[in-house]
Amino acid sequence: MEVIPPYHFGFTRGRCQPKIRLPRFLRDLYMRTVGESVNLMVPFRGKPKPQVTWSKDGQPLDPKRVVVRNSDRDSIFFIRDAQRKDSGKYEISVKILDELEDKATIDLRVIERPGPPEDLKLLDVWGFNVALEWKPPKDNGNAELKGYTVQKAELKTKQWFTVLEHYNRTSCTVSDLIIGNSYSFRVFSENPCGLSERPAITKDVAHIKKSVVMYKPEAFNSRDFSEPPKFTQPLTDRTTTRGYSTQLVCCVRGFPKPKVIWMKNQMEIREDPKYLAVMNQGVCSLEIRKPNPFDGGIYTCKAVNPFGEASVDCRLDVKGMYVYMKSSGCLIRNI
Repeated sequence: MEVIPPYHFGFTRGRCQPKIRLPRFLRDLYMRTVGESVNLMVPFRGKPKPQVTWSKDGQPLDPKRVVVRNSDRDSIFFIRDAQRKDSGKYEISVKILDELEDKATIDLRVIERPGPPEDLKLLDVWGFNVALEWKPPKDNGNAELKGYTVQKAELKTKQWFTVLEHYNRTSCTVSDLIIGNSYSFRVFSENPCGLSERPAITKDVAHIKKSVVMYKPEAFNSRDFSEPPKFTQPLTDRTTTRGYSTQLVCCVRGFPKPKVIWMKNQMEIREDPKYLAVMNQGVCSLEIRKPNPFDGGIYTCKAVNPFGEASVDCRLDVKGMYVYMKSSGCLIRNI
């Protein structure tokens, strides 16, 4: 019967095999932005107290850049102000008495915004379209590019509008431009840190020219809309009570727009505050404010234009007021 040594289970006499418990987010590429701090805690186990060492790309750490603090259970890795030169593969080693050892690697990459695209050109302009081409930026910010953002601006307004986002090619066609306008274009590069601080801007301006079209209008005989005045709704006789304003209304049509004249007993009503004449969309109205019996009579509305005239009449009667006397039980006319 084969006997399995105890250390195969991770234990020896008074010892516990070292084991690094690397957090899940550190098992893949770990990215930070330039200027941010890097503060990592890596737990481990081992008995007796293991010896913990760190290295970067196989070389000892620079104490001016990295601070390491170790305890019985974890190791703290700290960089106050991360720079791109701090990028690399950091290896942590946990060792007991030069016999038992465990290692783990952290791939740290410090990134920043990329530079602008290079050599942006306006290749062609046709119809409503413009063709653009550029080259990738010289500096990608220490990270893979996520694409490009293309924007356009009219020279009149100088306001930029986004045409394409997260675009992965280095050439594109911008369509649906407005004929007669002039445009300028710019392109930003983008990585996980964001858009480049500066864009690449086209040196040339795209002029969307108007196509020359010869238009010959068809012979057209215009219709003659001239019409003499004609009343479509006449005036109607009215009876009103003294002191109560009343209104006379009629409707007229004609082209050109006829001039409306109001008359009382064949005498034209001119500027009199007692009367208010209004014409709106062919509806003619005459308001008589607080009439008395002397305002009764024949009222005429006359419409005149260069092609003729028309008129309508009505009679207005203004009656006095009657007051009922309760004491005598009779009606008394109030004149």
